[in-house]
Amino acid sequence: MIEIDGSMGEGGGAVLRTALALGAVSGRAVHIYNIRAKRDKPGLQSQHLHGVEALAKITGAKVSGATLQSTEIIFEPRKISSGRYHVDIGTAGSTTLILQIIMPAAAFADGPVDIEIRGGTDNPLAPPIDYLKNVTLPFLRRMGYRGEVECLRRGHYPRGGGIIRAKIEPVEKLRAVTLVDPGRVLRVAGIAHAVRLPAQIATRIAHAASLELIRSVSAPVNIKTESYPPEQDHHLAPGAGITIWAETEHGAIIGTSALGRPGKPSEQVGREAALDLINQLRTGMACDRYLSDQLIPYLALAEGNSEITCASLTSHTLTNVDLVQKILGVKFLVFGELNHPGRIAVSGIGFKNPSSVKS
Repeated sequence: MIEIDGSMGEGGGAVLRTALALGAVSGRAVHIYNIRAKRDKPGLQSQHLHGVEALAKITGAKVSGATLQSTEIIFEPRKISSGRYHVDIGTAGSTTLILQIIMPAAAFADGPVDIEIRGGTDNPLAPPIDYLKNVTLPFLRRMGYRGEVECLRRGHYPRGGGIIRAKIEPVEKLRAVTLVDPGRVLRVAGIAHAVRLPAQIATRIAHAASLELIRSVSAPVNIKTESYPPEQDHHLAPGAGITIWAETEHGAIIGTSALGRPGKPSEQVGREAALDLINQLRTGMACDRYLSDQLIPYLALAEGNSEITCASLTSHTLTNVDLVQKILGVKFLVFGELNHPGRIAVSGIGFKNPSSVKS
């Protein structure tokens, strides 16, 4: 059984998600204690509990301690099974964080995994759905991952009500990837949205972001807007935000996002995202600071030597490195300092789908 102290590193929900995801892939039981010990509200909250329950369904796992506020669970996975699954978080909890715990295991199922998740789609401190769709998944496809996601309805705090649907096809194994030099920026794209709000808010967000980007990036900028007339706007709560990403000549996709809130000018939302992207591009690294921690489990599972550069070695990234090393027995080489640009290399274990499904 894998023993994991949930307070390690940044001590948040990412430790839970990564540990259970890799336990599910490898078929090994996981005991996690001190879950989210460094958070203001430690233990399993609704979002985390639903993630555990969803992964348990897909893997036929026996789970002990999966209750609200629990700080300790034992997760004993069996077979990763294809099928159609539904998750309703019941709050504005992040749908993309539910996907994070499911995605590694789903790639090694015995057939396609279709899952519909209801909750928040654009949350603080979580990847928005447009980032997952346009940054995370395109990078994983370079490694042979086969997944698609669509947003059927957006969900914002406090009511949630968003709906996303993902379909993940199984692979035999993942390929290693090397991406250290992004090369020049070819284009910048993005989506600014406003729901249950005037359409001009999305337009103002997109315009402000575009102005900043045009001043600093020598590439075409195309930020689309998404809004709805009142009679077609069936979202449960108002909300606005933007996700933007830069595509480079060597295949890097570097992204960021920003959310609106009451009293925050639309122009500030757009400029915030644009300036963050510009600053990350200036580092000359191939992965943004939000993507690098998400990639660590996949790089370790892949076959062969992988190497990436990242705009910032965040605490999430370094915690994931330590955690994945402990679970899979790989050795990462990390060059750089916390919260500074860095480089990460690893020789993956070449994990093979037990069902021998060929991609």
